[in-house]
Amino acid sequence: MCPARLILLDGASGAELAGERIAQVYACPAAAEPAGRLADDLGVRLTVVPELADEDSVRRADAALREIADQHRGETVVVVAPGLDLGIGSPQAKVVIEHTGDGWSVLPGDNEVTLATYEQAAERFRESIPREPNTTLIELFDHLLEPGSTVLEIGSGTGRDAGELERRGYRVRRTDATRSFVEMIRADGFEAERLNALTDDFGGPYDLVFADAVFLHFDRAQLRTVLLKANKAAGLLAFTTREGDGAEWSNRHLDLPRHITKWREEPLRALLAETSWSVDHLQRAKTKVGSWFHILARRG
Repeated sequence: MCPARLILLDGASGAELAGERIAQVYACPAAAEPAGRLADDLGVRLTVVPELADEDSVRRADAALREIADQHRGETVVVVAPGLDLGIGSPQAKVVIEHTGDGWSVLPGDNEVTLATYEQAAERFRESIPREPNTTLIELFDHLLEPGSTVLEIGSGTGRDAGELERRGYRVRRTDATRSFVEMIRADGFEAERLNALTDDFGGPYDLVFADAVFLHFDRAQLRTVLLKANKAAGLLAFTTREGDGAEWSNRHLDLPRHITKWREEPLRALLAETSWSVDHLQRAKTKVGSWFHILARRG
């Protein structure tokens, strides 16, 4: 029989559940009110479980989760329990677990699956995308920076944008979360470093953080984290992301899954404002795969 899939949330935001089919919501008593609103939004029932309170023992919480899992074989449920610690890894806004019989197994998150795809298919990705840099994005800030300005590029990928940025006189720190792309860039004769935007420090300060076709792989909570880190690292931020509703898995070109989160303009502007960014320019661009936002934001 299929195991239950439990999504543990540190808070009761439905933003982390895009694309999920939820059977029920469970919560500790302290989170009952926000979890109730989440359950209403999802159109499912809420059950409050006292044993999930953070002051209770790991043993009691584990037993309560096992009981939930037994009731929902083959289904996905949400558990809202801030501070819950089962000894399954570092606390995150969203953790997905299954019970294997011997204990809890943490499932790879959407971003981890996406990174694994790029790790396996870096060469195929280079062959599938245009070789030209994204000059539409670069032109948004080119008049603001002087030659010699420093740029942190998140998700350098094949290196196509970094070359154009350097041609215009900027000093670029090429980074990527995948070893395959870092090695590809080094093989082309450039310096590159591994940097995971979700877990690593950005360093700096820089004049600009640049991220072309990277932020679409983050859910709302993850993007909020990245935007806050970028705000500490630079005064300007230039990025692209997909326009649309919800989230999807795409196998386009690579025959391997990549998770994509889409945005509408107002929620995206609201998240930027929440993380202390003001939008200088927002442009839309149509491509074969859909509409994109090209955004230049300023700290403050």
